[in-house]
Amino acid sequence: MIAISRFRVPGDASGFVGLAQLVVERFAASPGCVDARLVQNLDEPELWALVSNWADVGSYRRAFNGTEAKLVLMPLMSLAIDEPGAYAEPSAVGENRPRGTVG
Repeated sequence: MIAISRFRVPGDASGFVGLAQLVVERFAASPGCVDARLVQNLDEPELWALVSNWADVGSYRRAFNGTEAKLVLMPLMSLAIDEPGAYAEPSAVGENRPRGTVG
């Protein structure tokens, strides 16, 4: 599965890049992480994305467990644009319900 978190960072992005690199390193050290990287949009330089590939959704979700993970991940992830960011092969998705629906 692929996880994409997008960010809009106006002005000097050096602080953001520092936080994002910590998250990239944290993800890369997590079991099941295949790849993690920070990328910047070619047309709108204020747009950034943290893109990570995972062996499975469980590995991605477990990467957020624990105090150390929360201390590293939450300061950055709280700045993300609020939109769905987890993707998988269509055959692996199965029945999918929009966010906020029950049942």
